[in-house]
Amino acid sequence: MEKILSLTIQTTESNPIVEGFAQTRQLTYQQTILCSVVIGIAGGLVATAYYYVLEACLHFVWHTLPDFITPKFPIGFSPQNYIWIVTTIGGLLVGLTLRFMGLPGEVSMVVDKVHDPGLIEIRQTPAMIVASLFSITAGGSAGPEAPLVQIIGSFGGWLGKKLKVTLVSARVLTFCGMSAALGAFFGAPVGGALFALEIPHRRGLEYYEALIPAILSAILSFFVFRLNTGLEIGAIYHFGAVPTLELINLVEGAILGVLGALVAILFVVLFRSIGHFSEHIRHHIILLATLGGLSIGLIALVFPQTLFFGEKEIETIVETGSQLGMTMLLMIAFAKMLAICCTLHSGFRGGFIFPLFYVGAAVGFAVSLGVPQIHPTIAMICMMAAVNVAITKTPISTTVILSVLSGTAMIPVIAIASFVSFLLTIQVSLIKTQRSRSFLE
Repeated sequence: MEKILSLTIQTTESNPIVEGFAQTRQLTYQQTILCSVVIGIAGGLVATAYYYVLEACLHFVWHTLPDFITPKFPIGFSPQNYIWIVTTIGGLLVGLTLRFMGLPGEVSMVVDKVHDPGLIEIRQTPAMIVASLFSITAGGSAGPEAPLVQIIGSFGGWLGKKLKVTLVSARVLTFCGMSAALGAFFGAPVGGALFALEIPHRRGLEYYEALIPAILSAILSFFVFRLNTGLEIGAIYHFGAVPTLELINLVEGAILGVLGALVAILFVVLFRSIGHFSEHIRHHIILLATLGGLSIGLIALVFPQTLFFGEKEIETIVETGSQLGMTMLLMIAFAKMLAICCTLHSGFRGGFIFPLFYVGAAVGFAVSLGVPQIHPTIAMICMMAAVNVAITKTPISTTVILSVLSGTAMIPVIAIASFVSFLLTIQVSLIKTQRSRSFLE
């Protein structure tokens, strides 16, 4: 009897009542599927709107505005100064948003809320939308995947509240929203859904009951997003063709997994070091964000490749890596890591998946130049996977996503690199809120 009472108390503590949330009924499987359809379609529409607004902002700030004001620059004023001015102003706007609209949270917060209580509050969405648009437009090394995950994921929780379902069902709907966001953004719906389900944990996917609804939401969101934007389906990078895979390539994948783990450990050390320095002005939100924007701009003056979150910039590495040379590629990779750290620690809102992919691509190409026996495509994709997996703990989804984005039949090699990196960095954690689920629900 005491044991039963103890379990009841633990269950109540691990699954508290959320303010304004009435736990009345569990969704049936058919109802869950119906809700996942609604969330997927809505997610695709939200992702479409966000995409067009972001593209308009980027085009205005980095194309229209420079073309308009360049002739008006005073004599002796270098157009390069436009970069650090824009990033600094962007940082100021981010700081003002956070100061007056509130802190919308970040990846760690999303992961924490998914576990307990099981949903993301939608009231944080306006601040996240504004702050992330300023952050990405200003050239910060953070992508739109994290804002979209929070925005659409919170819609799933909101729908659960409106339907007055249990928090267990609401969590599934939250996962559907997160999957819809990543399915649209990555262009790989299955990989996006798996990523949403893997990232709350350090040792593999555990909320298995959300798998089918999450994939369905991701597929529908992907369809709606691609239909509205007209973006191509399939690979977005044009890597060099890889010869038929041999056993030696699997060994290369394992070695690249080790190297990727080492790069990720270096990134974590750098991230924590910069976090230690920024801690002194953590409460001065506006100042911190402004200095962060200035830092991003100054880094970009030396390494302009570090601007933005890296999705399109990876193609530049593919095309020009051999001209840049091994030393320059390694310097760019380190500068990009520094830019990511400054971006995230200064309050800029966005995700670090594509920035980490960029770091891996740069280091991978450098490895192929130093060891010509390793094909550049194998080196780049395996390093992209290994670096990202070491940080996010998502070996399955990362393998699927990169196989789609690269348009290559390299799943065995990518998987080996991913899992070697994953196993070597189990004790290394950047997202502190990742943990095992509670089965007392």
